[in-house]
Amino acid sequence: MAQLRREYDRFVENETEIVVLGPENAKAFRRYWTENDLPFIGLPDPNHSVLKLYGQEIKLFKFGRMPAQVVVDKAGIARYVHYGKSMSDIPGNDEILASLN
Repeated sequence: MAQLRREYDRFVENETEIVVLGPENAKAFRRYWTENDLPFIGLPDPNHSVLKLYGQEIKLFKFGRMPAQVVVDKAGIARYVHYGKSMSDIPGNDEILASLN
């Protein structure tokens, strides 16, 4: 999330909203968002409803959810999808932003 935060303005310039989903309950998620003053939307997904919908993997030996980035356009169509194989397998902002064009 740090890379998204650093370049949040680039996403805003591209008329893009970032929505981050996490496995925590609402109270824990809100506390994290407040403590870290994140500029984008954060939604708790403690029942893994969205995770299951988009096929995000859970690997218990790798600390839970594997990273997944999905760019959904205004019509609700997924235009970019990346499923990470480890916690460090996260595409750069340039790659994500390129999918917007």
